[in-house]
Formats: sequence, structure tokens, C-alpha cells
Amino acid sequence: MLARDGFERVAITYRSTSPDATIEAIRRAGADAPAVRVDFLDDAASIEATLADAVGRFGPFDTLVHAVGPLVVKRFENATLEEYRETFDGNVRSAVLAARATLPAMRAAGFGRLVFFGMVGSNETRPFRGFTYYQAAKSALVAFARSLAVEEARHGITVNVVAPGDIREKSLDRARAFEREAGNPRGRAGSYEDVADAVRFLVATERDFITGAVIEVAGGLQTAQDKRTIGS
Repeated sequence: MLARDGFERVAITYRSTSPDATIEAIRRAGADAPAVRVDFLDDAASIEATLADAVGRFGPFDTLVHAVGPLVVKRFENATLEEYRETFDGNVRSAVLAARATLPAMRAAGFGRLVFFGMVGSNETRPFRGFTYYQAAKSALVAFARSLAVEEARHGITVNVVAPGDIREKSLDRARAFEREAGNPRGRAGSYEDVADAVRFLVATERDFITGAVIEVAGGLQTAQDKRTIGS
């Protein structure tokens, strides 16, 4: 969708799933689509080296959409320290490393757009059963993003967060989502297009006065009573 909006190059990272379908979709939409394998659970030095190489070969980039992060849904009594490490390294450390790799060129250009992915309620640290690690990591990510927004604003760089709700089928488009009932106030399932629209809004060139914002794409799951069902 960013390629359709006129982005000439949309580089992606991937870990284990083949990127071929995504690359083809980006190319059909009219953009160059380099892909770089990055495991954000590796040691920090190797990740930094891979990202620096990618920026050197395919950048500089003026937009970062950070959609990285493993989802761990377990009650604390059943979760392990390894899952804690994976959750925080995958969601928070990955954001720090991605920002470190892309921000220097944005500062030099006096323009940049960073969008990170939280989860519904992460900007208010709302609790859900089974989300002890994941919600803590996403709330930390929101705090990082909002502080970064304050620091980078003078460079013409905006930093915002998109917080999707309970979107079960990641490949569902909006047309089919209208046909699926869901347990949110809107009453229909969410789609990737709903999430992408929020990203497109935030990365637009003219959107330079919105920074440090958290946009929930959740079909109205904004009250604690509605959202208790997510982690039950």
C-alpha cells in the first residue's frame, strides 16, 4: 500500500518466512523491493552490522515502519525467562536498533517518519490476563517512541505508534472483514487494510505536526470492560 502511495523503494526485513510473496506484491504496486534477512533475537552487534549494510546498500531511508515483535500469551506463572528475553528483545531492543540504523540519515535530511507497533491499551499500561510480558514490552516501546518523538522533532522527524486491536486474520482485507462478526463495539473483524491506513496517514509528508501519538486500530476496544475478553 505504501508502494501504491508513491514510495519508490519499500525495503523489508524478514526472519524465517519466505519474503517472496511480499516482494512480488510491492513490485506489482510499482516500487523496488529489496529484502534483508534479520533475526532481531541475534546478538546486537550482528544485527547492527546487518542493518548498517542494508542502509548503505538500499538507503538512505526517510521512513521506518517497525512491525517486529514476537507475541507471547502466557500467564506469568507459566512463562519462562527465555520468553521474557525474546519478548523484550524482539519488541523493544529491535526498535532501538532499527531507529539507530535509520535516524542519522533522517537527521541529515531534516525529514523522517518512524512508526512503531504497540498493542491496544499499551499507551496506558492496561492489564490483560496472559499478557504480562507482551503488554509490558509494548508499553515500554510506546514510552521509547514518545520520548524519541520529543527528541527528534527539531530535526523534522515524527515518531508515532499504531496499536492494533484483536485482529485475528492477518491476511484479511477490508471487504471480507465486513462479512466477519467480531467481539468489538464495531461488530466486524479488523483487516490489514485498516492497520495500513493508519500507517499511511502517519507517514505522509504533510503529517509533520503529529508526533508522539498512539492511534488504536481496534474497532472501539477502548474500554477496560470491552477488552477484558482479549486475554481471558
